[in-house]
Amino acid sequence: MQTANTSFDLHTSDLSHRADRARLAAAFRWTARLNLHEAVANHFSFAVNAEGTHFLMNPDQMHFSRIRASDLLLLDAADPDTVNRPDAPDLTAWGLHGAIHRHCPHARCVMHVHPMFSTVLASLADSHLPPIDQNCTTFFNRYVIDSGYGGMAFEKEGERCAAQLSDPRKKVMIMGNHGLLVIGDSVADTFNRMYYFERAAETYIRALQTGQPLRVLPDDIAEKTARELDGYPGQSERHLSQLMAILDDEGSDYAA
Repeated sequence: MQTANTSFDLHTSDLSHRADRARLAAAFRWTARLNLHEAVANHFSFAVNAEGTHFLMNPDQMHFSRIRASDLLLLDAADPDTVNRPDAPDLTAWGLHGAIHRHCPHARCVMHVHPMFSTVLASLADSHLPPIDQNCTTFFNRYVIDSGYGGMAFEKEGERCAAQLSDPRKKVMIMGNHGLLVIGDSVADTFNRMYYFERAAETYIRALQTGQPLRVLPDDIAEKTARELDGYPGQSERHLSQLMAILDDEGSDYAA
């Protein structure tokens, strides 16, 4: 195992974890295609050691639609010299993702984006997502709302956010005045959750726009449905594998 003080080099060191790199690169490509990203400002990471402290992440200011498996940085959350590397990651990416991978070993994958409807939800005085349809019930009692936005996600802000993710059952953070952060057990699990949260947020925001009363499910049915969806077998893995197959059919270089 690499030590905390080991410096990783993007192009000449460890290009293992090839399957993980390919899955994460595919998630970047599809996030761009679905327009869930924001220019070159958002970041994904995936832990590759048991402790969760060594992780893959996108390079600084590289567009999601161009990221390849070999482009991904391999970082050590316990190494403060990471910010001094020639290929140092974006400082806010390091502040947020580094803190989560240091403190939340259950967060194997972390995806932070600013998709339109999730960000609208995060901008409301009440950012709760009521269970008005099946997608919304997926997240019933399974998210946290961060109402303490303190500016750009440098290290202090990252530590503050990480402290709110201690409950492994709550894998979505609605980042008030900011955007969306999703964690998961794998790239597929996290991408699928991010996709469905944005769909759920869109349903809710569009329902509000009608001005009509909402048909909100009772808590017991919402919780029952959420548990059923928690245990739905293989859906997230199949979702990502199909997206990767589409990229492969198109001759994409994402896995290079």
